Amino acid sequence: MPGITDLATLLATLRPALAKDEYVFLHCDARYGEHAELAPIASFVESEGLTLVVPRSKADAAGATYDGVFSKITLQVHSSLNAVGLTAAVATALAKHDISVNVVAAFHHDHIFVPVSRAQDAMDALSSLTGASSGEGS
Repeated sequence: MPGITDLATLLATLRPALAKDEYVFLHCDARYGEHAELAPIASFVESEGLTLVVPRSKADAAGATYDGVFSKITLQVHSSLNAVGLTAAVATALAKHDISVNVVAAFHHDHIFVPVSRAQDAMDALSSLTGASSGEGS
């Protein structure tokens, strides 16, 4: 089944889910595929090196240094990689509550990383966004 591209449908069916684990972003002077022992859930190769998103527990066990601890919220709607406006709508909703967000788009879902201390606030903001898009509340 193809992903959804209609923004109103995406917002009405976000179904955000908060993961239990905490995550950190690591910068490594390494190549893709290295540091598998950290169990990364995402990686990206930049000219400055490799970025890994890993469970905080794995980073701590390895003695890694990081700046910030994040909660992962998965938008369970099957969004298309060609959808327009979803990232902007989510980022705007969170910015209105002064919540920073890092977005990782995967094939089926978007995953957003927010500071652990603001995870519930982010869930509330996303719920409000969903309600507003479906005509509920304001």
